[in-house]
Amino acid sequence: MSLPKIPINFVPAKAGETYPLGTMTIRIMEDGSRTDNRIGAVELIIPPRTSGPPAHWHEMHDETFLVTKGTVRFHAPESKDTDAKVGDYIVVPVRAPHTFSNPFDEEARFFNTFTPAFYINYFKLLSNMAAEGKPLSPEVNVQAMAHYATLPVKS
Repeated sequence: MSLPKIPINFVPAKAGETYPLGTMTIRIMEDGSRTDNRIGAVELIIPPRTSGPPAHWHEMHDETFLVTKGTVRFHAPESKDTDAKVGDYIVVPVRAPHTFSNPFDEEARFFNTFTPAFYINYFKLLSNMAAEGKPLSPEVNVQAMAHYATLPVKS
């Protein structure tokens, strides 16, 4: 058997595509194009006192979150909130309702994976909508999520 000739991909600390998402910033580190969409990865930067997306669940992809700066509050309806600090890891399987926020006074960041990777395009869609001047209201978020097999938690 011959040695495969598949290159590895190095993403330097300040590289990757970055997009504003309201007051948050996302840095796409792997969009799935080098993994046959088996995995996507981003870094999300959340300013202090920032709420996250509407509570939701995903029908087609799992997510993981590794907090790399500050504290991120993870909310799961009908469960106790979890304040994840640097080094803490959250796994969100398919159909697990969740959201997150940064209600604290310090910037927070997390490394986030998606399997499969197609959900990366949700962030690109939101960024394009914001660039067109559309406010990223909860209703707009829910509409964008619907394109990527993601459903809102009904209040």
